[in-house]
Amino acid sequence: MSNPLLAAWQTPFETPPFGQISPEHFMPAFEQAFADHNAEIAAIINDPAEPDFDNTITALERSGKLLTKVSAVFYALVSAHSNPELLAIDSDVALRQARHWNPILMNAALFGRIARLYDQRASLKLTSEQRRLLERTFIRFRRAGAGLDEIAKARMAEINERLAHLSTEFSHHLLAEEQDWTLELGDGDRDGLSAPFIAAAEAAAAERGKPGKAVVTLSRSSVEPFLQSSTRRDLREKVHKAFIARGDNGNANDNSAAIGEILKLREESARLLGYETFAAYRLEDSMAKTPAAVRSLLERVWAPARSRAMADRDAMQALIAEEGGNFKLAAWDWRYYAEKLRQRRANFDDSAIKPYLSLDGMIAAAFDTAHRLFGLSFTERKDIPVWHPDVRVWQVKGRDGRDVGLFYGDYFARASKRSGAWMTSTRDQQKLDGAVTPLILNVCNFSKGADGEPALLSPDDARTLFHEFGHGLHGLLSNVVYPSLSGTSVFTDFVELPSQLYEHWQEQPQVLQQFARHYQTGEPLPDDLLQRFLAARKFNQGFATVEYVANALIDLEFHSQPASAAADVRAFERKELDKIGMPEEIALRHRPTQFGHIFSGDHYAAGYYSYMWSEVMDADAFGAFEEAGNIFDPAVAKRLHDDIYSSGGSRDPEEAYVAFRGRKPEPDALLRRRGLLEVSPAA
Repeated sequence: MSNPLLAAWQTPFETPPFGQISPEHFMPAFEQAFADHNAEIAAIINDPAEPDFDNTITALERSGKLLTKVSAVFYALVSAHSNPELLAIDSDVALRQARHWNPILMNAALFGRIARLYDQRASLKLTSEQRRLLERTFIRFRRAGAGLDEIAKARMAEINERLAHLSTEFSHHLLAEEQDWTLELGDGDRDGLSAPFIAAAEAAAAERGKPGKAVVTLSRSSVEPFLQSSTRRDLREKVHKAFIARGDNGNANDNSAAIGEILKLREESARLLGYETFAAYRLEDSMAKTPAAVRSLLERVWAPARSRAMADRDAMQALIAEEGGNFKLAAWDWRYYAEKLRQRRANFDDSAIKPYLSLDGMIAAAFDTAHRLFGLSFTERKDIPVWHPDVRVWQVKGRDGRDVGLFYGDYFARASKRSGAWMTSTRDQQKLDGAVTPLILNVCNFSKGADGEPALLSPDDARTLFHEFGHGLHGLLSNVVYPSLSGTSVFTDFVELPSQLYEHWQEQPQVLQQFARHYQTGEPLPDDLLQRFLAARKFNQGFATVEYVANALIDLEFHSQPASAAADVRAFERKELDKIGMPEEIALRHRPTQFGHIFSGDHYAAGYYSYMWSEVMDADAFGAFEEAGNIFDPAVAKRLHDDIYSSGGSRDPEEAYVAFRGRKPEPDALLRRRGLLEVSPAA
């Protein structure tokens, strides 16, 4: 009982006692969790009674509680606050997890019980949620290979184990690349950089053992503002090239070989299951259903986005000439000259509004929006154990005063955290054996403010905060019985709807007028600046759409073409970019060797398009509030709560959307939101 992971947690709300947990506790806890789960599965398989929903499906839902508990804490730490000991354990645990789950998901006797119930589902007296759970359980086992012959199962198990190793290796390589590189800024290297950026660069240097210095890191929150503001073209080039070369440096952290092997193994696993390609396998169990449907959406958006980007490129090139420059616009110049162009066209730049977008102000705005939409209230707690001193925790209560769950916010970049922003949980909502409230985490990589000053967000950062909080609400508001259907346990191309939809409130005038206040004076955002910000929202959307859609198309091609076609990853990347006419002045948002969405695990493999598929819905869904004439309309908000945020995976996502909106989404809403509808494709 000296292992805190194996003891009952005597903390408030039975939260993980992070201060008591050390790396050496994890492997013994995993060993116990694997053993417990195996015993629970064996009891289901060996139950002499005829299979029924309770002794098979419900029993499966009750199994593995310790494994779920230990895994949730472990992976939260590996992502948000890792160290060499945890990363070493991660490599071992990835293999152990595969070896644990393979014989369960491919067990013929267990699948036989599930299949019998699935075949009888029409005659069973099941609730709608139970029927959905039965269907999803059957599909999960079938797609894992439970119906294969023994030879194919053995090969599938080998593939899964190797993929677990490769995906973990990929993420470790990427983290190492980001940790190992910095650019130190001397006194002559800071022209154009804001005081908040320099303060963040000094904090990053101090964290890396260089007090008194200032460094640019390979965190996106450091790279993008540097490229946007630095007047030193030579340094912009240096930073940009280092950023896009992560995982592609021919060193011990190079990810090229791992990509080739991952693609081969995914292709083989798909064919074992009867699919021609991994994309066909993955997309069958999605809203999109087929690669052709995905390609159709992406290509529809690509043409107007590229046309808009090319027009902006030409305008920026003219601006360079006007300033007396004699160089061609390059990828490391785009953000810098885009800011100049935006100032000229809309009389707006990010530095003007940043002083009004404090982190605390935007957190308050996100919380207030949730209160006005769903009746939630947030009270900060100082007595909840956390994994790092920067982490904050809020108790969340509903309109009726009952506890909804806890919300953890880990907002600042640090060397121990992987890049990006994400939502996860250390406990999911369920009601199978009494009400279980969720513990929801938002993890971001914002820059800290100078000593004694608040962190200031760019408009993109503020949007990211609302996006991840939208995911957080999907977990907090979940109201289902069964843990497998809780919160974000939905199709990948539906899971981004609650998060992307929530972004809309961040840019609403009445939200900004209340919460965007100058961090020094407390003055509200001036109306003139607000109007210029709103007018500039659609600026540079050609660029943003091109860098995203190109990634989504490459992901689709990686998993649609024979794996042999990508044996040379660089050549494949170049060929696909040439095929779609990728502007050389725009880099991929994620080059293949750093594309963790699809290679650090497979959650978004052949599924990176999901953000845009969901954006079709979110752009259309916000229209319901606009049509009601009130962005907090109570009736629309109730439908949003009941049909989208609280239903988890308990219903078909298309059915859930239609229940909320009254119809299927209108695709042109996406193009209108991005300001691309009126653009005719370039020849």
